[in-house]
Amino acid sequence: MELAHSLLLNEEAYNQLGEVQKAEFIFEWLRYLEKLLLATSRNDVREKQKTLVEQLLSLLNSSPGPPTRKLLAKNLAILYSIGDTFSVHEAIDKCNDLIRSKDDSPSYLPTKLAAVVCLGSLYKKLGRILGNTFTDTVGNILKAMKSAESQGRYEIMLSLQNILNGLGAAAAACHRDVYKAARSCLTDRSMAVRCAAAKCLLELQNEAIFMWSTDLDSVATLCFKSFEGSNYDVRISVSKLLGIILAKAVISKHPGTAASRQSIRRVSLEEVLELLGTGFLRGSSGFLRASGDMLKGTSSVSRDVRVGVTQAYVVFVSTLGGAWLEKNFAAFFSHILSLASPSHPKATQTQIDAVCCRRCVSFILRTTIGGLLGEKAQLAAVKDICQAIWKLKKVMDAVMSDGNLETRLGSTDVAASQHMLVCALQELGNLIHNLGTTAAPLLQDSSTGLLDSILSVILHPSISVRLAAAWCLHCIAVALPSYLTPLLDRCLERLTGHKSSPEAVTGFSFAVAALLGAVKHCPLGIPHGKGKIIMTLAEDLLCSAAQNSRLSAQRTQAGWLLISALMTLGPAVVSHHLARVLLLWKCVFPASPKDLETEKSRGDSFTWQVTLEGRAGALCAIKSFVSHCGDLLTEEVTQRLLPPLPCAVDLLTQLSSILKMYGSPLKTPSVVYRQRLYELLILLPPETYEGNLCAILRELAADLTAPDIQVAASTFLLPPLCHQDDLLILSPFLQETDHRFIEEQLLLGNGVACGSLEYDPYSIYEKDVEGDSVPKPLPPALSVISSASKLFGVVCAHVGETQRLLILGQLLDSIKHTKGARQQVVQLHVVSSVSSFLKYVAGSKGCLGPEEMKRFALTLVMGALESPNPLLRCAAAESWARLAQMVDDGAFTAGLAQVSFDKLKSARDVVTRTGHSLALGSLHRYLGGISSSQHLNSCIGILYTLAQDSTSPDVQTWALHSLSLIIDSAGPLYYVHVEPTLSLIIMLLLNVPPTHAEVHQSLGRCLNALITTLGPELQGNSTSISTLRTSCLLGCAVMQDNPDCLVQAQAISCLQQLHMFAPRHVNLSSLVSCLCVNLCSPYLLLRRAVLACLRQLVQREAAEVSEHAVMLAKDSREELTPVFTASSPGVDSICRNHLE
Repeated sequence: MELAHSLLLNEEAYNQLGEVQKAEFIFEWLRYLEKLLLATSRNDVREKQKTLVEQLLSLLNSSPGPPTRKLLAKNLAILYSIGDTFSVHEAIDKCNDLIRSKDDSPSYLPTKLAAVVCLGSLYKKLGRILGNTFTDTVGNILKAMKSAESQGRYEIMLSLQNILNGLGAAAAACHRDVYKAARSCLTDRSMAVRCAAAKCLLELQNEAIFMWSTDLDSVATLCFKSFEGSNYDVRISVSKLLGIILAKAVISKHPGTAASRQSIRRVSLEEVLELLGTGFLRGSSGFLRASGDMLKGTSSVSRDVRVGVTQAYVVFVSTLGGAWLEKNFAAFFSHILSLASPSHPKATQTQIDAVCCRRCVSFILRTTIGGLLGEKAQLAAVKDICQAIWKLKKVMDAVMSDGNLETRLGSTDVAASQHMLVCALQELGNLIHNLGTTAAPLLQDSSTGLLDSILSVILHPSISVRLAAAWCLHCIAVALPSYLTPLLDRCLERLTGHKSSPEAVTGFSFAVAALLGAVKHCPLGIPHGKGKIIMTLAEDLLCSAAQNSRLSAQRTQAGWLLISALMTLGPAVVSHHLARVLLLWKCVFPASPKDLETEKSRGDSFTWQVTLEGRAGALCAIKSFVSHCGDLLTEEVTQRLLPPLPCAVDLLTQLSSILKMYGSPLKTPSVVYRQRLYELLILLPPETYEGNLCAILRELAADLTAPDIQVAASTFLLPPLCHQDDLLILSPFLQETDHRFIEEQLLLGNGVACGSLEYDPYSIYEKDVEGDSVPKPLPPALSVISSASKLFGVVCAHVGETQRLLILGQLLDSIKHTKGARQQVVQLHVVSSVSSFLKYVAGSKGCLGPEEMKRFALTLVMGALESPNPLLRCAAAESWARLAQMVDDGAFTAGLAQVSFDKLKSARDVVTRTGHSLALGSLHRYLGGISSSQHLNSCIGILYTLAQDSTSPDVQTWALHSLSLIIDSAGPLYYVHVEPTLSLIIMLLLNVPPTHAEVHQSLGRCLNALITTLGPELQGNSTSISTLRTSCLLGCAVMQDNPDCLVQAQAISCLQQLHMFAPRHVNLSSLVSCLCVNLCSPYLLLRRAVLACLRQLVQREAAEVSEHAVMLAKDSREELTPVFTASSPGVDSICRNHLE
């Protein structure tokens, strides 16, 4: 590779290389040339310019891959910008001729694409120097786009972006033509083309005034259409385009000369907000279609459109800035809240729509108010939100004071204003939580009435509002611990005094539970005596529940909720009340099966609702006790705790017959009861309910195959059963992002609701898994399946072999006897349960059982390996390997591997090839060197072939991911394969189109695994090691220049590994430069990779890193001011900490 380091291409050395080496050699030369041209004097460049131009242009005909053509174009532009521009028109003519060529063969495509990229680069660098040639060039490119495939359309859009960037206002003559072409690409079937079109239009709007004036409505509607069926990257790109254009429309000062040339339409803030609101509420459909849908009661707004518009709101406000938001806060807040208002019932016409709409509104408020406003402005925002809550409260009071009960309960104002109140209360809680003690003066300010406003809506008719208000009090208590006890006293006092009001009983019990959940965040806690007061009140509520049928359900729920929340205070408090709690648990369940039969014969629908509510609450309290008071679980306490369990299981087996007797009102209570019992059993040792194992297993099997479950929500059920590394190949669906809060609803699909507090009020005292945000439990129908799947694994492992075989046989039959979408649901539930069983048995070093068990498990897993659902294939591959791990027999493992080999050799469909390639990788991950080197050779040979299947990016992605698992697990055994594997990786990195980002991500994982395999040997000076090291660095360089953020994150991770093993060979200056630029990336995972790398670098070379960062800031002040104002202090402070 050293021979590539010269100003002119060393053609002699180049001609002696093979095809793969030639591509690598050219790329290395172009990388070196870029640095050399900038460091060489103008005269020296001019001296060699003619030869260099010829060499560069000749490379156009050598089918350069995407990274090579990008570098080639860059060097050509740099060369003309430093040297003479006499021959630049010839170069442009040559590129245009190549594009005009009638040759449509696949082998000629890279040449055409390289010419397109070169034109973009030349115009970007040289701009107006090129005169009026751009009209011909743009016309030629746009003509070529008509017959171009997706890769061509992608490159053409990016090239047009560069041409517009270089020419500025001079390109006005072709603005309309570019606009027309980019419009069609913004709704292209290829997601990468949509992203490229958004970038092109973003560049165009800098000079094309019509985009944010006369054509503003048209651009907005186009963006709404682009959101339909989009992926995460498209939503990011298009929302950025829409947000920036709308911001420009609001603040732009139209120049006089332009205004005289074209009719400029002035746009007010109200119009822009209304435009975004239309997209949020009606989507891309016209007014008539949206109105027709509303009359029919259907929703025409897909979730991806709504999520895209939500992100556009955030970009719009972020572009205008914090000062603008502070000035226009009242109008903005009022508009955002109105998205969930009674005047737009379509946004909240179903519970699922309402929850999703609230999420979007909360995200906009949290990101803008929490992210852009300073402390003073946030304090003012708190006051505005309080005023909004008071206004909404007055509307509710006016309706509730109406003497006509039907008018009162049927009012859309109360029903729909609940969603506005929930959003306002959640944002108020978040704001106070973030402000901390700074918010104290607001609570003391009587004119604001902050606490009074929250406490007043605790009596709201809607349970969602009561829960939101309770959570808001929780946030205040965490932010200002001195308010915890006074708030608790106030709520307990009101709960005691308003026991005859259903709203007060539930509302203030929610508030007390939420405040008890805040105690763990407050170092000083609460007075010890509060536990006794709460326990007495809970007992009183439970004992008085039967006295008034109007309050039975509310008092029962409140009593058990208080006891469950009390358990979170820990053994020190609960030990004093344990005897009373144990007695309550004993009394809530019937003493014998006979008593249960008596109950069945004399109850009615209402009494069973209350009974199930009470018993589900009792189970939740036991679960809370087991979770938080483990030290109190002595043998004696356990003996007193267990007697209700058999009765609870008996009731579980009777639920279906009770449901038949009393109908649909019991459906939800019975599902909640099942969920509570399953959650408790998962926590308890199986020995404690071993007498009921078979009964429980039968109920679990019935739940998992129930005919009334229609929704297959694999995204919440399967990820825990997949290996976390395997979830990477499903990116970006399951990746963590800054927009996860709203993107999550797209994962679950349109028929499934995302989590919300009203689905499980008992979660209000639990700490949310995602930190301090409001808990988001899933609907009971989904939660019960998740719990059933987990419990199945435990119970199935502890029943007898005969029973286990019987149940597995039944589950297999249930898949065979269902059809279509229903079959997919059953298969999903059954496979997740069996995966849970295999995971449990493998973890507890258990035994699978007889030969027939293996056959059943294999049949199930094999079917799932060939499922169209990629998550199911991931879970099946994991189970495939777990099965081999449990059986622990070389012949059995070899048989499994052979099955995959045979399938991969014969199958041609993507599903089978992806599933079985991952199965091979999983086998190696769990069993390491599972057999001879011949087995390893076979695996690698097949995966090499699949990795080069350019007709299917999915097959390439899964095969390469599997290869990375094998590299990781094989250790030293893989050393002999390092060189060919590295050649394969470099070859693919240089040839796979950037539109297939998922393939590049898998290539990055392979490269990372190879670097780890080589380890400290990378420091060596031998020729072979030097070649391997250069290839690794070249691979990193290709990935660093990839447009995909996850590929860039992989590149940084690989360079971090290289720096650990061979620090002398990593260019610290360019690495620090890359880290500084990406420290402010809009992508969370890229920022995390940057910080992880920085942390390692500064532990070794803090002074050098700091020096490079400061130098870079000085050298690039003009170009990178926005980046460095934010990132330099971050880098500097990290370095200083380590230096000290």
